[in-house]
Amino acid sequence: MNALPDSPIVLTIAGFDPSGCAGLLADIKTFEANGVYGMAVCTANTEQNVTSFKRPNWIGKEEIINQLSLLQQEVNFDFVKIGLIENLALLNTVVDVLIEKKTEAKIIWDPVCKASAQFVFHNTVEKNLLEEICAKLFLVTPNLEEIAILAPGMDADAAGKYLSQFCRVLVKGGHSETASATDKLFTEEGVYFFESVKENYSKRGTGCVLSSAILANLAKGDEVVQACANAKNYVHGYLTSNHSLVGNHSYANL
Repeated sequence: MNALPDSPIVLTIAGFDPSGCAGLLADIKTFEANGVYGMAVCTANTEQNVTSFKRPNWIGKEEIINQLSLLQQEVNFDFVKIGLIENLALLNTVVDVLIEKKTEAKIIWDPVCKASAQFVFHNTVEKNLLEEICAKLFLVTPNLEEIAILAPGMDADAAGKYLSQFCRVLVKGGHSETASATDKLFTEEGVYFFESVKENYSKRGTGCVLSSAILANLAKGDEVVQACANAKNYVHGYLTSNHSLVGNHSYANL
């Protein structure tokens, strides 16, 4: 009997949301619904429910690395998503541990700077360190508020082009004031647009779901543009799955 499944294995490194809307639980649900097997490393045990956020209880660097290192004894992860993390220095360390084991690992960073309940995790970044980290990543997926923190003083398009010097950047348009939610993927080859009409239903954790769905599609062999398009469609199904703040994950969303 094999210890590991035959399906692609992916990893999420993120916080634990007890409500299951975001973080590790949302990532694992998304992986499962998109046909890949997910493993997880926890960076924070958060205190929150569906509508409110109290605090992140950060897990120390040593414990995070210990979680990761034990998993790496069995799996050389080709595809990794990183979400909530305490600071850029820790993010840089974690990325280095990943690529030391697998040089060509495709790492997606979803820069969670603020919870849906408006709790702020990060409001400034160190430019040089950000550039160093991005140069090691495959894709960064900020929303409009997060891209403004990553590249202060620039509009979203200028910031996307700036960061795309170091890695691909998907700027999510769900927080725009327009009638459409257009995501823009900035790459060395050009800019790609993924449009959808804004839904009347708000959901928790859509950023986690989108980045995890992208990762799952990459793991199944899609190129980045197709992976982003498929993930956008999956999030549409998640948003329209019901009228609550909690979305349903389903193969039917594909």
